[in-house]
This record gives sequence, C-alpha cells and structure tokens, in this order.
Amino acid sequence: MSSPIWSRGEPVTDWDVLDQGPGETTALGRLWRGFMGARCFVALVLMLLQGVAFAIGQTMQPAAIATSALYLATAWLGMRYTRFQPPIRGFTTLWLLTIGIDLAAFTALQVLQGGNVNYTPLFALPVLMSAVLGTMIVSLGTSATVTLLLLADAGWHWLQQSGDSSPRFVQAALTGTGFFVVALLAHEMARRLAREEAVAQRNRSSAQMQAQVNDLVIETLSEGVLVIDAEGLVHAANPAADAILGQGLAKLTLPFPLHAQPAWHALAALARQTFARRAPQSEEIPVAQARGAAREVRVRTRLTPTSEKRADSLCVMFLQDLRELEARIRTEKLAAMGRMSAAVAHEIRNPLAAITQASALLNEDLTDPAHRKLTSMVQHNAQRLARIVDDVLDVSRARQQRVLSLGEQLVLDPAVQVLAEEWVRQTQRKGVLVSLDAPNCDVRFDAEHLRRLIVNLLDNASRYASTREGAIQVLTAQQRSGSSRPSLMVWSDGAPLEPAVQRHLFEPFFSSESRSSGLGLFLCRELCRRHGATIGYERRALVPGGPEGNEFFVSFAASENRLTQ
Repeated sequence: MSSPIWSRGEPVTDWDVLDQGPGETTALGRLWRGFMGARCFVALVLMLLQGVAFAIGQTMQPAAIATSALYLATAWLGMRYTRFQPPIRGFTTLWLLTIGIDLAAFTALQVLQGGNVNYTPLFALPVLMSAVLGTMIVSLGTSATVTLLLLADAGWHWLQQSGDSSPRFVQAALTGTGFFVVALLAHEMARRLAREEAVAQRNRSSAQMQAQVNDLVIETLSEGVLVIDAEGLVHAANPAADAILGQGLAKLTLPFPLHAQPAWHALAALARQTFARRAPQSEEIPVAQARGAAREVRVRTRLTPTSEKRADSLCVMFLQDLRELEARIRTEKLAAMGRMSAAVAHEIRNPLAAITQASALLNEDLTDPAHRKLTSMVQHNAQRLARIVDDVLDVSRARQQRVLSLGEQLVLDPAVQVLAEEWVRQTQRKGVLVSLDAPNCDVRFDAEHLRRLIVNLLDNASRYASTREGAIQVLTAQQRSGSSRPSLMVWSDGAPLEPAVQRHLFEPFFSSESRSSGLGLFLCRELCRRHGATIGYERRALVPGGPEGNEFFVSFAASENRLTQ
C-alpha cells in the first residue's frame, strides 16, 4: 500500500487525485472504455457460441439464448450511455449496471446449461473490472460474491446429483482463491497506475508553468536570445533578437538555419566554435542591417548542461546592442554632469547678479547712446542667463508645477510667428515654413518659456533636416488629430528615429550626438508639464502621400478665458 497523497491539509487516496475531471480523459477512463468493449465482445461471443451449438445439432436452451441476447443488449447500452467517474466506491447503481449484470448473466448461463459448458472463466471479467476500477472494498466484495456463487453452484449440483461432489467444491474454493489473488494484484497495479499518472500530471503542470515563465522572461528581455542546436538550426528567438539582427527574423519559420542570411554567418561561426570547444564564447560582431549601417553587437554564448554528448546540447546565444549600452553609460555620465552643472549654476548666480547690478550702475553714468546700448545688451543677456540658471536649478530640484495667473497667457499664433521669425534671423536657416491655423486662440504659457520651447525644437529639427524648401515647418492648430486642445507642431524631413532613441527622447542628458548635452528635449517636457501642456513625438506625413518626417507636437492647456466661455 502506498502512502496517501496530501492535498489542502487532508489525506486523499490515489483514486482521488484522478477524480478531478471527466473520467474518460484519465488512464482509468480509458480502462473503463476497454472493459466496456470487452463486455460487448464477450456477449457477442456468447451469442455466436449459441449459434454454433444450434448448427451442430446440440440441444439448445431458449432461456440461455435469451440470457445471452439480453446480456449483449445491456452491455452495448452500458457502453453507450453509462458515465463513469473513477473510482467505483461501493455497491451502487453503477456497480449493479455493470459488474452486477455480468455476475447475474454468467451465473444464469452456468445454471441453465449445467455441465455442458463451463462458464467459470468468464467471472474473471467482473473480478478484474472491480479490482481495477473500484476501491479495495468493492474488489474484495466482488471476489467474495463470485466465490459464493461458485460454491452455491457446487452445492446445487450436489443436491441434484448423487455421488461424490467434493471435487466440485474444491474446484470452486480454488477458483475463488485465485480470484482473490487476481483482485489484490490487479487493484495494486491499478493504484500504481493512478499514482504514476497523478505524478505525471503534476510534473506536466509544473513543466508547463515553468515553460510559460521562461517564455515570458525571454520575451521581455532587453537582450536578444537565440537557441541553436549543433546543426546550426535556430529553435527559439525573442523579439529583442529580431530588433537587433534586423533581417526579418520574426518572419522565418522555426527551426531555420542561422546561416540563412549572409549577415549572420559570423554568428553561425561563433555557435560552431562554441560546440567545438565546449566552452562559453564572447565576441563583438558587426551585424549588417536591412536598412542603415551595420550594428555592433556583443555576442555571448553558453551551452545548456547535459549528461550526454553534444548531440543533446543547445547553444544559447545572448545578443546585446552596443549602442544601447553606450547610450546608457553616456546617460549615467551625463546625469552625473547634470548634478554638477546644477551646482555650478547655483554658484553662477552671485557673479551674474553682480554683473547685472554693475551694468545698471554703469548705465546711469553713461550719456553716449552707443555706450548705453551696449550696457543694455549686457543687462538683457545677463537676465537671460539668470533665467537659464533658474530653469536648470528648477529641473534639478524637480519643483512641482506652479499655477499660472491670468496674466501669464498669450495668443498662440502671433507669439509663434514672432519667435519663429526671430529664430530664422538669428540662425540664417533657410527652408523654414510657418503655417498658423489657430487664430485668436489663447493658451496658458509663459512667453519666455514658449520662446525656449520653440528654440529647442527648431534647433533639434535643424540638426537633422535637409536644406530644401519646407524641410522644417512650424504649424499651429486649434484641434490636432487625437486632441481637442490647441497645438503647436514642429516638423522636419529628417531620417526616422530608431526605437532605442525614441524610448529615451525626453530623458535628461540623453542624446544620440556627442556634441549635444541631451538637456533640450527634457527641458521642453518639464516646461510643458509646468504649464499643464503635453509634448510628444511621432513619425508622419503632413499631407497624404507626402514625405514622412519627424514631428514634435505640443498640446497646450486652454486659457481660463476660453474655458469660461
């Protein structure tokens, strides 16, 4: 006897583990169908025996024929309509409709045909059925019933016939003992089958859960992962690998040869080297892209542990885009520089205030208009520097957004027109078009902050745009697609931004160029947040069928005057 399996703090038997769903889906359910088919086969054989006996001229018992025909009908109906839920726990209706009918039919045939035919071997079918599909009590009870029936049959013959009937009683006792032994062995084997199936089900569930977890982890890894066998076939790949390799890997049907693309030959060679040396490998490999320049990829390989030789080994290849790694390192460095620049900005405030005050005092003593104009320029630029210092300090302190008063509002179109023309004059940039479509639209935004916002966006667009007419366009709209708020758009015909760059566009001190501080777009986002506006990026064409470009859009918070209308 095996020890019970524990569930929810209570002991349950091996049968209970399988009693969790439709019996037809378990091993015992399949055995049930087998027994039902065996009963129909036995009934059919009994009918054929009756026919053969009639054909050879033996005396027939109409009751025996009727019993065989009735047994065939009940066996077929039982197989067709009886529903089984393992195990058979007692002498219930299910037991009566299956095992009970078998015992009654075989006993009737044994009695009706006397000593002509011995039906004793047929009792093995109900004994096995009760032992395999029932509990121990059902199994022993059925065996005891068969033994009593055999002894009763021997007693009936002893009463009907004179002479020594002891051999018949001995035969009945030995047969009954054999049935008990068969029942015990079959029941133990059935319990073992149930126990093994329960363990297999738990292991399969655990394996499926682990596989789902592994798939989820691999899918969400920022590193690319390829699983390669010794023949160079790729059996698994995650989305990051597709993004890094850039040759349509996701469209290939697994498994596929790694050397299918010429750009991956170096990867295939590294995989072969890993299998040959039976050791991890690491290398930086340039991988050609379908579009654009080759991408530097750091490749690391590991072999899966196996107790056999390399036929069962798998090579797991990890791919890391060096540009993202370098960008992350640069971001960390620039973040440290940002903290230092905040400290420097704090120290600049005092000398800047002294310059502003000295310029104001000097302006009082000057009478020459040219000199007074120079001091005015010094004061104006010193004030601008002071505002920049304040903004840098505000960003470093991450101050909460302040509520603007009614006075800090502006009419969008005229302000954008003036600021865009001022930027064009200062930079001498050609090909800039301004299209204003938000007349009399007031927005809550500080004028100086709007100037900084537009200058940063135009500087960013000018860095990547071409020199053709309309390469940079500044647009306004009362309602932009997807937003009901007044909007400002700065569009340029630059090349598409890579997904890795898009994810970090508005992060502080992140830039795809070494000459840029990476603070411009971050300050734009902070200024928008401070004024209740939002900023975003998308790749789109201004007109259907036109060239696509990079567009930075700002959705403003409407002025309080407009909200109260």
